[in-house]
Amino acid sequence: MIRGVHHVAISTPHLEPMLAFYRDLIGFEQLGLVEWPVGTAQIDAVMGLKDSSARQVMLKLGNLCLEMFEFKTPEPVAMDPQRPVCNHGHTHLCLDVTDIQSVYERLVAAGTRFHAPPQEFGNVRATYGRDPDGNVFEIQELLDRDDPAQVIS
Repeated sequence: MIRGVHHVAISTPHLEPMLAFYRDLIGFEQLGLVEWPVGTAQIDAVMGLKDSSARQVMLKLGNLCLEMFEFKTPEPVAMDPQRPVCNHGHTHLCLDVTDIQSVYERLVAAGTRFHAPPQEFGNVRATYGRDPDGNVFEIQELLDRDDPAQVIS
């Protein structure tokens, strides 16, 4: 039986700025940090890679874990930090908030870049921003507490 989503994963060229953003600024709790050397066959098999090595951290906030990898090998291909959300693949990670305006203002004051200020779409206020690597994240506030999409009571 599938119970739900456990985590989302991001590969990053530099783990420290991403930790400063997601752990220190956003508020994720760091659950662990591990590293594996080249030649770890079990990990290579699961990931479909050859001779991988990396540092990996697991973070948690509310009902979501966020896993981040800083690969040393094989050499990763850089992502375009301006990658448009219409391109195929991952588009964004959405964070549920209770006071979107104050969260938005706090993140802007810390230097976070957003596409636009929060906008209202009926029952939700939302906007997209960029993490230090250019990955898109959304902050949203569901305005109706009885909305079935509410994930945290």
